[in-house]
Amino acid sequence: MTPAMSKERPVPDSAAAYKDLLQKLAGAIGSAYVQTDPDEFAGRLIEDRGLFKGTALALLRPASTTEVAECVRLCRDARVPLVVQGGNTGLVGGGVPDGGVILTTDRLNKIFDFDPVNATMTVGAGCILANIQQAADDGGALFPLSLASEGSCQIGGNLSTNAGGTAVLRYGNMRDLVLGIEVVLPDGRILSDLNALRKNNTGYDLRNLFIGAEGTLGIITAAVLKLSPKPVQRATAMVACNGPDTALALYSRVRAQNADTLSTFEYIERLGLRMVIDHAGCTDPLAEAHPAYCLVELTSANPEDDLDGRLETALGAAFEASEILDAAIGASEAQKDALWDMREHLSEAQKPEGASIKHDVAVPVSRVADFIREATEAVVAYMPGLRPCPFGHFGDGNIHFNLSRPLDMSDADFLAEYPAFNRIVHDIVHRMGGSISAEHGIGKVKRDELRRYKDPVAISLMQQIKSTLDPDNLMNPGKIL
Repeated sequence: MTPAMSKERPVPDSAAAYKDLLQKLAGAIGSAYVQTDPDEFAGRLIEDRGLFKGTALALLRPASTTEVAECVRLCRDARVPLVVQGGNTGLVGGGVPDGGVILTTDRLNKIFDFDPVNATMTVGAGCILANIQQAADDGGALFPLSLASEGSCQIGGNLSTNAGGTAVLRYGNMRDLVLGIEVVLPDGRILSDLNALRKNNTGYDLRNLFIGAEGTLGIITAAVLKLSPKPVQRATAMVACNGPDTALALYSRVRAQNADTLSTFEYIERLGLRMVIDHAGCTDPLAEAHPAYCLVELTSANPEDDLDGRLETALGAAFEASEILDAAIGASEAQKDALWDMREHLSEAQKPEGASIKHDVAVPVSRVADFIREATEAVVAYMPGLRPCPFGHFGDGNIHFNLSRPLDMSDADFLAEYPAFNRIVHDIVHRMGGSISAEHGIGKVKRDELRRYKDPVAISLMQQIKSTLDPDNLMNPGKIL
């Protein structure tokens, strides 16, 4: 570790210094927005899955970038660590505080500009993703980022974790959906880079230092988002197949014939589908059970496109080639939404089945089938009775390789095996040229794993950047590095 990374997190030297800091913060943003009773922000201390519980001296709720900057300066002067939170929907402990203060962006929730000709929208970091989607839709455009938590996650958190979701295949990750950002640096300075340019070759790409940095290098306070043409039609199908190999063959076929309209290709095995049927009120889409399923969707902004015909042609050819076993094509918007419900409720539907060990991994698309097959065999060999539940974004190589505990095993005993399963799964991912974190980030959960698998030179450069921007290690300490 570099010296900066090995420092203990500083705290005020005395109760008087702490009281003085709180008074200054109250003067900067208003006493109503400095909460010091832990009971008032208990939900902000716990990670979404309950795996981590932190502590904090206070919760700050600034309403502007200048207020955020003043909070950062005051905390820096007092040598108090600061953890920024959006909707607190993260899955790797990246927003869990370990002392210091929490700064939430929920009041930075304004949409500042909508430019339909430039196809951009400028928003505050606290805007909820679903509200941004709706604003784009109301303006006749599409903001394509789509996540299960979109009703509560905030765009600042999406940027800080480089969020992915179900439309990466067509539109890319969060990094691909933003043009400019505004950031408060660890010393309180404001980096104002809210440009709306698609071509801007004026030196280092500072924007991408902060996207995916999980609040360890600064606080994103606003962003210029890219919009896409609004689809006016879609064709959706749940397709049954024998497993990942035939799913990959189907993906290759559909993509070759419909790359211009293919927006979703999600994979679910039978165990996962059975969970959403049992626990989420969904209905089995086909008359018979099958080993695996693919949710396929084509979308178009051209009303003249015959998407149903294109999808039926591709599926007909796949059936003739024995790549698929059956398919349910949504004939109405309600039916299409019902097919989507099976995918969107899958994570929640796992919870009643007991503890699960989750892996958010990516491999080259050409190796997805190999990974699912090999990793499944390896984890079951290690623990007979285990119930692997791989699902996710097959078309971009991102698989949520979740493992539900054996039915006769306690949650605690199963979760104690987390390190062993990480080693099994991540070793396979690494050997296949993949990533141990596709879209959830590193946080606390994968911090040690990152050192094991990432290029040492890359780790060294990351440490140097962190030490340069945040020499006192006050911004979300203990995360990533």
